[in-house]
Amino acid sequence: MKTTLRTDLTIADICAGFEFSAAEGKGLYGWGGKLTIQPEYQRHYLYAEDDGKREKSVIDSVLRGYPIGLLYFNEPEQNKFEVLDGQQRITSLGRFIKNYFAVSVQGNPHYFKSMPAAEREKFLTTPLTIYICEGTESEIKAWYKTINITGLELKKQEIANAIYSGAFVTAAKAVFSNSTNSNLYVWKNFFKGNVKRQELLRTALEWVVKSSDDKAVEDYMSRHRLSSDISELENYFESVINWARGVFPNQREEMCGLEWGRLYETYHTKTYDAEKLAAEVAELYAADDDVITSKSGIYEYLLSGRKLTNLLHVRYFKDAVKKRAYNQQTKAAQAKGVSNCPLCAEGKGSRAKKIWDYKEMEADHVTAWSKGGESNINNCQMLCKMHNRAKGNA
Repeated sequence: MKTTLRTDLTIADICAGFEFSAAEGKGLYGWGGKLTIQPEYQRHYLYAEDDGKREKSVIDSVLRGYPIGLLYFNEPEQNKFEVLDGQQRITSLGRFIKNYFAVSVQGNPHYFKSMPAAEREKFLTTPLTIYICEGTESEIKAWYKTINITGLELKKQEIANAIYSGAFVTAAKAVFSNSTNSNLYVWKNFFKGNVKRQELLRTALEWVVKSSDDKAVEDYMSRHRLSSDISELENYFESVINWARGVFPNQREEMCGLEWGRLYETYHTKTYDAEKLAAEVAELYAADDDVITSKSGIYEYLLSGRKLTNLLHVRYFKDAVKKRAYNQQTKAAQAKGVSNCPLCAEGKGSRAKKIWDYKEMEADHVTAWSKGGESNINNCQMLCKMHNRAKGNA
């Protein structure tokens, strides 16, 4: 890859014709239209987040005469350039010139337009250090993959967007990387992550890959790279969301970020009664925290027909364990002529020799669940309901 150093260009040159799209979260063009500030593979503009501390820091550095670092441009065609590294900084410069935000000057907030003319001129004529890079697409993308922009580590999908940039990435980002998309109001109940950092797009791709022959997101992107048709991606994503909403219409915090794509593939062909599931969810949520220590596991536990008890980390005993404990206790109690409830057997009166029916007894942890006792046969004893409910965690 060949690089050419340019030190003759100023902030005014690079920001000439600058515009900013709030909807897309990016600076568009500069250098009089010759420079694409945010190519399709670049991340969204992030410096405005956290009260704009980073974008204000860029401007403050320029005003103090500090360097803002090297900028790298690619020249995909003659006299047409793309920002490889530096789009966050360039967008910060352009946004300041366009009066999107103010910075503190001697303790007072100042927009660019309110600065003294001499200060504005000094700002605009500040030279920038730019390398123009020439090389094949694979060389340019390989270089981009290795860089981190001012300490903001690239996310998996940001890297994938760079490697597989094309019509598919452009169309997919318009839907799944658009922070103004009205569907986000619904999607956020099931998805966890930063839309601008491509994490929603990553989730959508991970879901659709589970229904395809591709082994990874990158395989899927490579296969669809040149196509602007993202209908399969959109339709599958909507199918997963609509199924999840239909099965569990009452959205709860713990539903956000579950592996809905995998759950859809595993369970969507089964029939569920949404009202019954809602009641079961409410019942499980009402259980004490020491009974169910993983609320997020409730959903697949119910989808599995209550088979995957390990998902809840429950203290409940399986029916087979309870019946085995009951039979062992009852047989031993009958041989001794005492009650099959150990606590009743320790007392006096009619209860001391009463043999309780299985339905009249409840399973109890010998060592309490809250104190590390496990839900297995070695830690299970059957007590009459009165003694079990009086025992608590003792």
